[in-house]
Parts: sequence; structure tokens; C-alpha cells
Amino acid sequence: MHRSFIAAGVFLLAAACAKPQPPETGFEADFENDNKSWREIEAQMPAYPRGENLVPIPTGTATSHRFLIDPQSLALGEDGVMRYTVVAKAAGGAVNVSFEGIRCETRERKVYAIGHRDGTWVRARNAQWQRIVLRDLTPYSHTLYHQFFCNERTRPNPPRVALEALRRGRGLNPGAATDD
Repeated sequence: MHRSFIAAGVFLLAAACAKPQPPETGFEADFENDNKSWREIEAQMPAYPRGENLVPIPTGTATSHRFLIDPQSLALGEDGVMRYTVVAKAAGGAVNVSFEGIRCETRERKVYAIGHRDGTWVRARNAQWQRIVLRDLTPYSHTLYHQFFCNERTRPNPPRVALEALRRGRGLNPGAATDD
């Protein structure tokens, strides 16, 4: 009996020292598997945007800046990333141009390149995926994600549908102003 008591103690001690593994639910396991198998395609730089083609992104009155999207650049890649060129016009006259992507599945955005006045692109130095949040310095990203590109949250809308909604100035998901 003494040996079985010692064996039981050793077993309990070993079990207590083992690293606990969180239980995997079906959703978490599927999400992990999907993320491991996802591969981003190499983004091809679009033509530089032309002012007469730009479509406003309705971001509300939270900022005096204006944000516009180049409809010629709007494309959905085989990797599920919606890519586009955005032109940001500050109230003081400054203009910034960037080529970006939104991944609906993970609610992230990435800046691929920055535009120069001479119509050329320079690849972004730190092109990393970043979470889209409402209180960000880029309110258009939140608007594009919730209202035009990803209203189903798991897969992007077709570019044609998103562009038609942008041209109408009304999102496809009018009640989505939260930062969930």
C-alpha cells in the first residue's frame, strides 16, 4: 500500500508540473488552421491615382480631412485581401497617397506603398498587418472595413458591390459604427 501511495504521489506531481493545454473549440482550431495555411500574394503596384477618378470615403465628421479611393485600384486578390489606393487630403492642403490592403478575416490593414508627387511608388518600410480600430488615426480604414468591404466580416464583398456603395455614399452595413 505504501508503494501505491508513493506512485500516486509521483503521478500527481508530474501532472501538476506539466504545462496545461487550453481546450480547443472547433472555431479556435479552425481559425488557427486557416491562419497557418493562409498565404499572402505579392501585391502589384497599381497605376498612380488620377484626381478625376477618385471616390469619397464617407467617414463622418470626426475629422476635417477628406479620404478618397481610386476605383481603378480596387481589387480582390486570390488571398482574400481587398487592395486599394487611398488619397488623404488634409484641411491644410497636404495630400498623402498610399496603396493598402484590408483582410476581412482578421480585421487588419496593411500599407504596401506610399505615393510620391511625381507619380511613383515607394514600398512601405514596415509593411505589417495592423488591427483596424475605431479610434485609429485612419478612420477611413474602419469605415471601409465595416461599411463597404467586410460587412460579413469573414469574407470581402465583391469589389463591384463595394464600389457601387461608395459611389452612393452609403455603406452596406449602416448600423456598424462600433469598435467590436
